[in-house]
Amino acid sequence: MVVDTRISQIIFILFPHHLKIGDILSMRILAISDIHGNESLVRRLADEAEKNDVDMVLIAGDISEFGELTKNMIGPFLSKGKKVVFVAGNHDAPGIAEFLVEKYKITNAQNHAIIQDDVGIFGCGGANIGINFTNEEEMHHYLTKGFGYVNKADKKVMLTHMHPKGGMIEKFSFPGSESVTRAIYELKPDIHICGHIHEMEGFEEKIGKTRIICVGSRGKIIEV
Repeated sequence: MVVDTRISQIIFILFPHHLKIGDILSMRILAISDIHGNESLVRRLADEAEKNDVDMVLIAGDISEFGELTKNMIGPFLSKGKKVVFVAGNHDAPGIAEFLVEKYKITNAQNHAIIQDDVGIFGCGGANIGINFTNEEEMHHYLTKGFGYVNKADKKVMLTHMHPKGGMIEKFSFPGSESVTRAIYELKPDIHICGHIHEMEGFEEKIGKTRIICVGSRGKIIEV
């Protein structure tokens, strides 16, 4: 997000000088998951991203369907000028994440945590089931390592395919990840975005001080 210097001057005139721009302006994210190769769905979501003037699209995995990657899963977002950050899901076969990074020049948060507009985004893909299996030790490693690159950011967003163990999402679905829960308590991200559990799409809860949001194929606009 680019802030006009004239707007900045007005803000500092109208508001106390100890406030930062980030305290007044926020980043708008379209968070989605489990699109499973649905081209028409992606085109609709790209239109929503443009309509809502989002700054970034976050994809919490399962871009493909059982490892079969359909065309145009990323292109529609890029054609709208939207930055895309993702992690792989349990349906995304090994090699898919690397292919998407190489072809579309987008960011895999598992290997490349980023900071934009003082919002740090880090994550880990895979799950405890499926063709893209990620064990708990690996997940904790990637989350801790990624956080190390963004810990100075004003706001932190953790992006995973898996939901946390011990929360309400797990109680109404399938076993969650111990490492995700551990990261929530240890790293204290402001927001944790997950997918995987289609039936819990749109559900929100809090663990500690972290806002947990389970997203799905309908997408959700989140202000950070």
